[in-house]
Amino acid sequence: MSDHIPMRVAVVGATGFQGGAVARLLAERNHRVRTLTRRPEGDRPPLPGVACASGDLGRAEDVRALFEGATHAAVTMPLVYDEKRVTTYARNIANAARDAGIRRLVYNANTRVPGRATDVAAFETRRLAEDLLRESGVPLVVVRPPVYLDNLFSPWNGPALVNEGVLSYPLPAHTPVAWLSHDDLAEAVYAALTTDGIEGRALDIGGARTLTGDELAESFARGLGRSVRYLPLDPGAFEQGLARVLGADAAAGVAGIYHYMATGDDPLLMAGDDGTAARLLPLSPGPVEDWVTRRPWQVWAEEAAPAG
Repeated sequence: MSDHIPMRVAVVGATGFQGGAVARLLAERNHRVRTLTRRPEGDRPPLPGVACASGDLGRAEDVRALFEGATHAAVTMPLVYDEKRVTTYARNIANAARDAGIRRLVYNANTRVPGRATDVAAFETRRLAEDLLRESGVPLVVVRPPVYLDNLFSPWNGPALVNEGVLSYPLPAHTPVAWLSHDDLAEAVYAALTTDGIEGRALDIGGARTLTGDELAESFARGLGRSVRYLPLDPGAFEQGLARVLGADAAAGVAGIYHYMATGDDPLLMAGDDGTAARLLPLSPGPVEDWVTRRPWQVWAEEAAPAG
């Protein structure tokens, strides 16, 4: 499949961080992109070159309208972890994609998914959505990311990192993670849309290196030019803080991943794979310190500075 032939891509989740990175990359490469959102127009992030229609994934007619005339689709589920709602969303997407004759659908599972069933909604609802999309018969590629570096460029990480040299995150210090950025995700989705011969695959994507917490801190230290130490954050405290931003239900869903990782039952879940994804997708995410260097960390220093 040539990436020089313009695609018409229905992007589910383009007003979020992950789907937004995908939509922007597609538009920058001169593909026609449209999305669906419940957000009012004044509350939508800037998405140059992306047609944005009002609608809801829970309404089949809205999803059909999004997919009408599309050749490809990129799907990132919203931060919803209720089984009934996710089932409705996934079925609406699957039916619309099948009826539209979508040539390839790339599904971003938001996370790695354990090989066995768990009681973690963040894993099981994503597994459920994948199964429903696969059952539709639409040519499917699944990408399963680990943890995003962009989570660390945030108001709850930035000030402590810049001013105190403390990098906090709700993962045990010894847990290996193939960290990647939203931009890396977008490149992976783009490659999954355009690379021949990978239909039906589920790929554990990730960064170039697998890092423990202490190794991540070392990469940040090189990027920031100062000493940095890693401090594991209690998943319960993380969930409480996230609830103030996302609401209790979404925070519980997201934090479920970190509660699971804290058990140590599946320590390699977020680590690099055996190289399969790198062989099948032409990707080469750069070192973490390069990503760190490119971020405007000074905004957090300014925010933390005393007034007057």
